Amino acid sequence: MDFHIKDIGLAPAGKKKIEWVCREMSVLSGIASEWKKSKPLQGLRIAACLHVTSETAFLMTTLKEGGAEVALCASNPLSTQDEIAASLVEDFGVAVYAICGEDRETYYQHIEKVLESKPQVTMDDGADLVSTLHQKGGLWLSGVMGGTEETTTGVIRLKSMAKAGKLRYPVIAVNDANTKHLFDNRYGTGQSTLEGILRATHILLCGKKMVVVGYGWCGRGIALRARGMGARVGVVEIDPVKALEALMDGYEVMSMTEAASWGDVFITVTGNIAVIRKEHFQNMNDGVILSNSGHFNVEIDRDDLEQISVNRREVRPLVEEYTLANGRRLYLLAEGRLVNLACAEGHPPTVMDMSFANQALSVKYLKERADSLQNQVYKVPDEIDINVARLKLASLSIRIEELTPRQQKYLASWEEGT
Repeated sequence: MDFHIKDIGLAPAGKKKIEWVCREMSVLSGIASEWKKSKPLQGLRIAACLHVTSETAFLMTTLKEGGAEVALCASNPLSTQDEIAASLVEDFGVAVYAICGEDRETYYQHIEKVLESKPQVTMDDGADLVSTLHQKGGLWLSGVMGGTEETTTGVIRLKSMAKAGKLRYPVIAVNDANTKHLFDNRYGTGQSTLEGILRATHILLCGKKMVVVGYGWCGRGIALRARGMGARVGVVEIDPVKALEALMDGYEVMSMTEAASWGDVFITVTGNIAVIRKEHFQNMNDGVILSNSGHFNVEIDRDDLEQISVNRREVRPLVEEYTLANGRRLYLLAEGRLVNLACAEGHPPTVMDMSFANQALSVKYLKERADSLQNQVYKVPDEIDINVARLKLASLSIRIEELTPRQQKYLASWEEGT
């Protein structure tokens, strides 16, 4: 089996981590147990471009239990946990191409390596795998029946491809499932982002003025957790409805220009480019911390920051100090990449359980239904989304109410009024 990882000797440590997260991923455990017998993915070739973490490892082993052949590369150069990559290769026979800290050239070489497996299904996190595959075209694309996409950023890119008529196979937007974005994006990103900042800086959040740039589900989760830890939270938004919602949720709402001179800690979660740039850096206070929890490292304009700086040095692991001409110092975390994965371990397994259950069941759906789908971006079928929620509740020993026949009849009729 071909692979490219940092050190196969790290496998024992990685296996322990994988075993640990299984305890918190009851839905995926149930799917794996069922698939071990039924083999619904028998012979299916899957190319996956995901964050190489212990939770992802459990997804890979679940797909293998279902009979699939899996090749995995990283969806971010800094998010790979090298011990997990080693264990996947050594203990589970998964072809992994991922090394933490890999340069851009190696990153795309690894993507091409998983595509050499001639996948029938792609599993993406940010759409780099899909975009590379489409750029290759020809025989690289000919055998692909469908794909899944995990992130908001990736879904935006894929919908743009579909609108332009460039998407060559159907993709299921796992991110848009309620049991994904309402939980993974909000509670997972909320907790893991702050964990990454705290691990990297060891600051006290109480009393800090924290600016959350973007009030989607990720931004909501970060703001909620930051306030819970005693921070004063400000929100920057371009959408008037989301801005109004943030205001009604009790946060300060301001423009980026106002926030620049107000905040102590900045977190970007917009999916857009250069949301913090030169004119903002120049108005920031001494000691400001800059971090990003959006998928790509484009939200904080690093080129602008380097241009106006007279000195740069690493003061802690993954913490770079930029000294501006005016003498103020700004601290950039993880090179502007995903702070929750570069400086911490990503989302807790409890929420990834639902996200990856959606991934696994969507792959099964594609195998069974891809022939009937167009080259568009589809939402996760409601029956999968609802089933994942029911399975999660059952694993937590939670019972919910059911409609009586009379209530069902009432909701389905129009005759009965006051």
